[in-house]
Amino acid sequence: MFKWWVLLTLYLTQGLPHGFFSQALPTLLRQQGMSLESIGLMSLVSLPWVLKFLWAPLLDHYQPLKRITGGRIDGHIRKTWIISANAIAALVLIFIASNPLEFWIDQAAVGLGCALFVLTIFVVTQDIATDALAVENIPPQQRGLGNSLQVAGYRIGMIIGGGLLLAIFAQLGWQGTLWGLASLMLLGLIPLWFWQPVAVKVDKEPVFSHWLGFFQLSGAGAWLLLLLTYKVGDAFGTVMIRPHLVDLGVTLPEFAELLGLWGTVAGLVGALLGGVLLKLLPRMAALMLFVCLEGIAIASYALVTSLDWSLIYSLVIAEHITGGMATVALFTVMMDRCRESSAGSDYALQSCIVVLSTLVATSLAGFSAASFGYAAHYCLAAVLCGVGLLVLFLNRKNVNA
Repeated sequence: MFKWWVLLTLYLTQGLPHGFFSQALPTLLRQQGMSLESIGLMSLVSLPWVLKFLWAPLLDHYQPLKRITGGRIDGHIRKTWIISANAIAALVLIFIASNPLEFWIDQAAVGLGCALFVLTIFVVTQDIATDALAVENIPPQQRGLGNSLQVAGYRIGMIIGGGLLLAIFAQLGWQGTLWGLASLMLLGLIPLWFWQPVAVKVDKEPVFSHWLGFFQLSGAGAWLLLLLTYKVGDAFGTVMIRPHLVDLGVTLPEFAELLGLWGTVAGLVGALLGGVLLKLLPRMAALMLFVCLEGIAIASYALVTSLDWSLIYSLVIAEHITGGMATVALFTVMMDRCRESSAGSDYALQSCIVVLSTLVATSLAGFSAASFGYAAHYCLAAVLCGVGLLVLFLNRKNVNA
């Protein structure tokens, strides 16, 4: 039972900075007059999520802080990577807090981008080790539940980082908010410190052999297409929701309640519901159902042309529930695809492919919304969800029952 608590808190710590920088920062930038194109391009600081496969094999081979852990190559190989990466990420947050937001935007926008890039590198490194920890400690029959807790923990972190901290941003200020983020990230490591994971089978296979072996698995080409297309419509559509609502006149406190609180809670409900349905439905059926519902929810944002709060709340809740369900389903089949001796490398490689497609989609989303308008943009995003649905048919033999 304690392992679930550990994994929940680790994914929560990952959601903290993401919740703040993906929800609060775009809102703050738009309020200060930044263009839609520039806001979309800011997502490029997430590039380490695409490149993490480059150093993921190192986390399967080497162990930092050996003296602290007695030099054992066992479950501590994951613990020490997580602790090291999380501590450095907290230090980067403190560095960013050393100057006010106005300074970063007006005088050092490139510097802010670089700092966020470095922060992302260490958050990603923690993610690699945590995902490997989850694959190694959750048996296949429990992976639906495990991924529900993974997404739930991440969403709770986003509630705190993108909802609670955004709601009290006026009181804490830029520096106080980032110091709070750093402190919470360190507190999230406490359960891990007292838990001993299962022993790890350390694979000394060369790095390139890791990647080559994964792509030599049965149905590798169709699987690659699935990873590239399944979440692209969601990423393309939802990244423009916040600028859209800013243009309609939504304020920071309203954002905190709408997206930071209700949206994230809805995502949490969707993650838990997705885990339950994965126990009742074949994984292929669940993947198909969830992406269909997700596409419908995103397309429905085309109906938002004014501050119709009942409509906006309904759509935000529906989109976050379906998004949480689809994410849990995808993460579960990605775990199933991992080989026992290289869980960190295999999961990281798959995650990179997913993030690559979503990064391209979010980077281009601002140009789509600016050129065609928000309504057409959301409909185009739904079409991309349909592409993901079609690609699922190519993977009928690759998705476990």
